Amino acid sequence: MCHRSVSSRIWDLLGTKTVSKGHIAVYLGETSKKRFMIPISYLNHPLFEGLLNLAEEEFGFNHPTGSLTIPCSKGYFISLTRLLKFS
Repeated sequence: MCHRSVSSRIWDLLGTKTVSKGHIAVYLGETSKKRFMIPISYLNHPLFEGLLNLAEEEFGFNHPTGSLTIPCSKGYFISLTRLLKFS
């Protein structure tokens, strides 16, 4: 029986789902979720806080998937993150 290290098993589980340092993964939508990586600094921006408030109202703090899911369209989210990138 071949024993693999714990770190290699974790890497297999995470695969490409790892998040770069200083970023957080967020998901959009309710059924077919799209994953985006954003800088953590966006979380403190007033415009992004509005999205977080929507997520709290929609899902509360106990979302079934355990992930930060934001109920907005992909187009709106991309427009917002572009705006935040240059502000």
